[in-house]
Amino acid sequence: MRFASRGDLDGGLAAAGRKPAAPRLYVLDGLRIVAALMVVFFHYVALRGGWGQDPEHIFPNAWKFAQYGWTGVEIFFLISGFVICMSTWGRSLGDFFISRVSRVYPAYWVAILLTAAVVSLWPQVRQVNGGFDGILTNLTMLQSGLGVWDVDGVYWTLFIELKFYVMFAVVVATGVTYRKCVLFCVLWTIVALASVQADIKLLDQWAMPLFQPYFVAGIAFYLMYRYRPNALLWGIVAMSLLLAEHQIGRRVRDNTTHHIPDWPAKLIVFVAFVLMALIACGVFNRMQWRWLSTAGALTYPLYLIHQYIGMTVIYGLRDRVPRPALVAGLIVVMLCAAWLMHKLVERPLSTKLRNVLRSSMEEVRQHTPRRAAPASPGASQAAAQGAPQGASPVPEQHGGREEVREGAVAQRLRAYETGTYEQPAGDRVPVGRPDGA
Repeated sequence: MRFASRGDLDGGLAAAGRKPAAPRLYVLDGLRIVAALMVVFFHYVALRGGWGQDPEHIFPNAWKFAQYGWTGVEIFFLISGFVICMSTWGRSLGDFFISRVSRVYPAYWVAILLTAAVVSLWPQVRQVNGGFDGILTNLTMLQSGLGVWDVDGVYWTLFIELKFYVMFAVVVATGVTYRKCVLFCVLWTIVALASVQADIKLLDQWAMPLFQPYFVAGIAFYLMYRYRPNALLWGIVAMSLLLAEHQIGRRVRDNTTHHIPDWPAKLIVFVAFVLMALIACGVFNRMQWRWLSTAGALTYPLYLIHQYIGMTVIYGLRDRVPRPALVAGLIVVMLCAAWLMHKLVERPLSTKLRNVLRSSMEEVRQHTPRRAAPASPGASQAAAQGAPQGASPVPEQHGGREEVREGAVAQRLRAYETGTYEQPAGDRVPVGRPDGA
């Protein structure tokens, strides 16, 4: 937990225009673990994996539901847009870089080594393609961009997340504000639509038209939560939902060899949007169930280690343990393994890596020459009239609220980012980190 002044965290927005600080959104943690379990259920029940035969004949009833479990990935992306926008508000680009690297890499590195060891010792389900060099390349998390085999099948989604981080870093570098987030959502939507017809591979890889609607809707939902819902934000969400529903058919075909209807997947996506809308409107603010925080912490390590390790276990025990009991027991074991990874690997290594990166970033700041900011015409005019230096004579309007372009608030923000800001008593807003960063 850290504290920051309202002026700092609003990016220049007047404190009077803000809602009071909301409590931690434990419901997001709950939604994350549900999405992770959907993906796990899909891999264990809907795919051949370690079963050696079509699971439709093994789990005739459960298979009908499990075949749509991959939609948990879409829910992840929807939550990610919300959480990343929330966690970057009032933070510098360096803070954003440190937060993301220390959050995603430590558990990922260990998961790669564990998965590679399991599939090397028991290659009946999966073999290590590319050898040792491929494993080393996977440690970068950039293997998808290089056309290198993923050690585990779920890692392709991490490269999608990384590309989102890189693009949103442009907003973070210039200071996250309401207007910049809206502009980012609009521009990304336009580019994604253009990429569908442009037939340019590089543009398609970065515009990500299949998944862009979820990130954009997540950002819009957070703007609703931070400020208030309005027609513009609802319009962005509605457009994103329609685009997402349009693309679902392709995702269904990519994730199954059977001819199955699209409507269940579309319904799941619609329900996810409705839940996020309720979260954005504050409906779940009173749901302060702290155990959901622990459940949410298991999401990332569970996602990283469950697929090929789990399928290998299924292969080894499928003829010894009743199959429903095997699936249920394996999910419990994977949750316990995820908890151990979170406690013994993710938390300590993330803390150490974060401290190392902060130290390195501080050295960069110390060796970067500082330039004096040129005086703005408004500041000169204010000084000539005897007005306090830093007061902006022309406030920027936003929905009936005033945003200060430069001056005292901007100076406080810069001081906060460099760690030199001394906060006045009684002007504090607690800032939680629901993404675990």
